[in-house]
Parts: sequence; C-alpha cells; structure tokens
Amino acid sequence: MDNTKEGAAKKKFNFSELKVPHTYVIIFCIIIAAAILTHLIPSGTYDRYENANGTTVVDPMSFHEVEAPAAGIMDVLNAAPKGMKAAAGLIFFVFIIGGTFQIINGTGAIDLLIGKLIRSLKGKEQWIIPIFLCVFSLGGALMGMSNEVLAFVPIGIVVARKAGFDAAIGTAMVTLGAAAGFCGGTMNPFNVGIAQGIAELPIYSGLGYRLIIHVTFLAIASVYMMRYAAKVKADPTKSIVYNLEKEASLEDVGPDTETVSLRHYLVLGVFALGLAWIVWGVITHEWGTDEMQPIFIAIGIAGGLVGGLAPSQIAREFVNGAKALAFGALVIGIARGILIVLQNGMILDTIVYSFGNFLQKLPPAFAPLGMYLVHIILNVFIPSGSGQAAATMPLFVPLADVTGVTRQVAVLAFQLGDGITNSINPTSSNMNAYLGLSKIQYAQWVRFAGPILGTWIAAGGVFIVIGYFMNYGPF
Repeated sequence: MDNTKEGAAKKKFNFSELKVPHTYVIIFCIIIAAAILTHLIPSGTYDRYENANGTTVVDPMSFHEVEAPAAGIMDVLNAAPKGMKAAAGLIFFVFIIGGTFQIINGTGAIDLLIGKLIRSLKGKEQWIIPIFLCVFSLGGALMGMSNEVLAFVPIGIVVARKAGFDAAIGTAMVTLGAAAGFCGGTMNPFNVGIAQGIAELPIYSGLGYRLIIHVTFLAIASVYMMRYAAKVKADPTKSIVYNLEKEASLEDVGPDTETVSLRHYLVLGVFALGLAWIVWGVITHEWGTDEMQPIFIAIGIAGGLVGGLAPSQIAREFVNGAKALAFGALVIGIARGILIVLQNGMILDTIVYSFGNFLQKLPPAFAPLGMYLVHIILNVFIPSGSGQAAATMPLFVPLADVTGVTRQVAVLAFQLGDGITNSINPTSSNMNAYLGLSKIQYAQWVRFAGPILGTWIAAGGVFIVIGYFMNYGPF
C-alpha cells in the first residue's frame, strides 16, 4: 500500500481544523431557513388590543389563520436591504459611536488616563472585571439597559487591553454585566414590569428572589471571566480573539509614558459630561438611539477641539472610526432581515399559538420549565422583551392558573427565557451592534460567552423549579 495513502487513512479527524463560516454566511443561511419556514408553517395572527396599562397585548382566544405569501427568492435577497432600512437608526448609531470614540482616542486622553489607572492596580487588575460587571448590572436591573451599553463597549475594551486581557473580556465586562442585571430583572421596567402588569401582579413584587438570581448570575460571570483573563494575561495566544489582539498590538502607538496634561483632563471631562447627559436623558426622558446620536457628535467635536485636534483632523479621525466598524454595522441590518422574512410570512403568531398548545399538554409539574424552554426558543423569533411579553403573557397567564403554576413563576420563566439568550441570539440587534463595535465575530463570541450563558440557563432552570415548589408568589 502507498505510504502516503496509508498515512492519510490513519490521520485522525481534527475538529479544530474545521473553518467556521463567515458571519454573513451564517446569517444568510438563517434567512434561508426562515424563508423555508414560511412554506411549512401556516400564516396566522391574533387580534390585539390595548389593556388598562396602555400596553398592546394579544387576545388569547382570537387566533385565526390568514392568507400571506410565503417567502420567495426575491424575499430572501431583499431581506438584507429591508433589514438595513429597518435598523438604520441603530446602524448609524454604531457608526457615530465608532467615529466619536476614535476622535477622543486620537487625543490620547483615554489611553493615558486608563494606563494610569491600570498602573495603580498593578497585580490586582483582575478585580476590574467584577467591578465593571457589578456597575453595569445595575443599569440592566434598574432601567433595562440594552442599547445604552454600546457607548461603553469601546471603553471596556481599552481598559481590558491595558490590563493585559482581550477584547472579549472588555466587551463582556460591559454587556454581560448589563445582561446579568437585565436577566435578574430586579426592577426592570421593560420585561418584568410589563409582564407583571399583564399578569395583574403588583409591579416589582417578588424582588428578593430576583435579587438572589441577579447576584448568582454576576458570580458565575465573574468567576469564569477572571479565570479566562488570567489565562490570557499569562499567554496571549490563548485568547479566543487572538487575531484581533494581534491587529490591536500593531496599531498601538507605544507605551503610555507621556505625562497626563490639563488638556487630557478636559477631554475626559467633555466625554464624561456627554455620557452623563445621555444617562440623564435615558432615565428622565426615555431617550433612544435617535436622541443619543447628536450628543455623541457633540462629544466628538468638543472633545477633539479641547484635545488640540484641528477640524480636518477631527473629520479624518471620525471617518477612520466609522470605517473600522463597517463590518459590524452591516451585520445588524443583515440580521434584521431574518425577522423581516418571518413577519412578512405572518408565522410568528402561529409559532406562539403552537407553543401554547404544546404547554397545555405537559404535566403540571413540568409546565414552568416548559414555559422557560418556549421563551428561550421564542426569543429567536421575537427578540424584543416587551414585544415578547405582550405576545405571550396573555396566553401563558391563564395556562399557569390552570396548571397550578403561580403567576410569579410564569413571569420568572418569561424574564429568564427572554433575557439570557439575548446575549447570544443571532437575531438580536443589540448583540450584533456591540459585536460590531468590538469587531468580534459571532462564532468567536459564542465560544467565549457560551459557557457563561449555558451556566446561566441551567441556573435559571433551577431557580424556576425552586420557585415552583416554594409557591413563589407576589410578595
């Protein structure tokens, strides 16, 4: 036998040699799968009405089939352009954040000041991780912070890299921190508040149990990320995003030994005041991305001027920052195309209706876990927390009453099923936006965040079972 052939036959298959498809390829395949579903699932809809709280919800007894065209080839090809139009505000927001941060970064202020902070924490850099997680978890817990975290992702990455970690840690310190608070839902108005209102429970009741969930999720993320960060600091090649770190090291201008001047402090002051203005607007006036965009433009211009940059330099820095995020910004629009196909095929309500029928057939003891699993799956199709609450809670609340599950447990199953997978859901505009800012590919993020989110899902199931057996109620 030929030695070459014999050697090839004996060679073991190595999964590490498999190449993960490009992010655009993955999303386009999901668009095709969504189009196929419109041929397999009958179109249907619920009637909707505005309840006493002003929330538009479904009438659980009104489901009926309707005529809607199944997706064709042109619908698949048009999904990305239509998705970009639908997500235009968020796409522009990513470009503006990238351009603004590049202007501020061009002054050298952030690098110098963060470098000074890291040097003061010499040997204790890992404690930055739980501190960031805890701070941003408060935003998720108290005001449902989601798109708002985008402004802080570049800062998290700079801090992580200065500490010897990588972009995955920097992104996760901000986004998974907010996610831990959002999932725990201590006083989250956008999932717990709306769901409890539909379930006719006192708003924010059952807070103590949700606080335990919040702290548990923070502990899980902190332990995993600190261990991963220590491994990367000891050997940078262990980084899941090592390709990004090599690129970043080539772009690094050198050691931050320059003296921090008054001009640098003024730049940081402008940046801090701008972010404080945005936080104020979000809390008091419920600002969205459209309202935040002009503030970031103002931050960039003012920060660049006080930082000593000429107007043309400011413009060049802005273009460079926006250009660097083109890949990620386009992902947001392409991913939105998945929902465009499903919505045009009018199969989302049919999917909700089918899951409701499935839950009715489960033994009562399995109903809460069934609700949890259904919400995890539904989150791919309805990534909006408030939208999912309005679509599912009117159906699941009476189901909970029939099966002996408390309404508070039904809300808990919703908030955990909706919240956890937001950080890995390919149809989530927010996740695609912060991956675009960090330049992390979706497959890399799944490798990094998957173990944390998988543990959160398992822990969430345990909390739901405990809540069922302890008869978790309104207070």
